[in-house]
Amino acid sequence: MKSTTNQVRIIAGRWRGSKLIFPDADGLRPTSDRIRETLFNWVASMLPGSRCLDMFAGSGALGFEAASRGASRVVLLEHNPQAVKALQANRDRLDDGVIEIHSTDASDWLKRCDTPFDLVFLDPPFSDRGLLVDSVDQLAAQDCVKPGGRVYLELPRQAALPDLPDDWVQEKAKAAGQVRYYLFRRQAGLV
Repeated sequence: MKSTTNQVRIIAGRWRGSKLIFPDADGLRPTSDRIRETLFNWVASMLPGSRCLDMFAGSGALGFEAASRGASRVVLLEHNPQAVKALQANRDRLDDGVIEIHSTDASDWLKRCDTPFDLVFLDPPFSDRGLLVDSVDQLAAQDCVKPGGRVYLELPRQAALPDLPDDWVQEKAKAAGQVRYYLFRRQAGLV
């Protein structure tokens, strides 16, 4: 089977209009321009200087967009070796030290998470519902979301939200096509 490459563009910020190149891979489904534009409008005021975690980086669209718009540290987690190679090539072309790429399983990496993040992108492949549930559980157990921090969730339109920690408060929700997406804020002071 012939391997093809795909592209997604960065919408705004210092790398506006730059294209991210990524391979075809099972479960890799970049967040659409329309959804990314809405998401980044939601979080625009908190991005400058923030620490962001993209747990299932895939094309890197969410993480690179965050870096382009002023995040000070962006950690991309991806287990597919071809996607990791593409992420590294895109970083080498664009980045000046903000983006870290880890070729790892998100669950394994979260077990070593020692710094809470301001913004976490949680957009696992739709084909494995267990990834979303496990990721939510581990983010809470490892205290990887800073109090006052945000968590972005993206899931199939027909899927129900998993059980979420009591201190995650829904701030936004929308649907587009076959996707529903949410922004949650971790409340400070709740255990």
